[in-house]
Amino acid sequence: SIASADMDFNQLEAFLTAQTKKQGGITADQAAVIAKFWKNHRAQIHESLVSQSRWDHVLKNISWRVDLKSQLRHVDQVNTPVAIVEMELGKSGQ
Repeated sequence: SIASADMDFNQLEAFLTAQTKKQGGITADQAAVIAKFWKNHRAQIHESLVSQSRWDHVLKNISWRVDLKSQLRHVDQVNTPVAIVEMELGKSGQ
């Protein structure tokens, strides 16, 4: 919840306070550790989430061929070329 909302420090404090007051929630010590971790690593966590959610597919492979029609209802369309293109997408860097 903290990472997906990219909470600032005030939002984080309010969220953690609510979590400590919940029955079965976290302790005050756990809240302090989470707050310290978030304060020190917020930028890296945000950047990681953004990079994972980016649409960055690239063209990995392309192949094509030309086929000729050999049987049709109408004789005038026989031997008409048809191009078939196959494209494969992949993540960049993979």
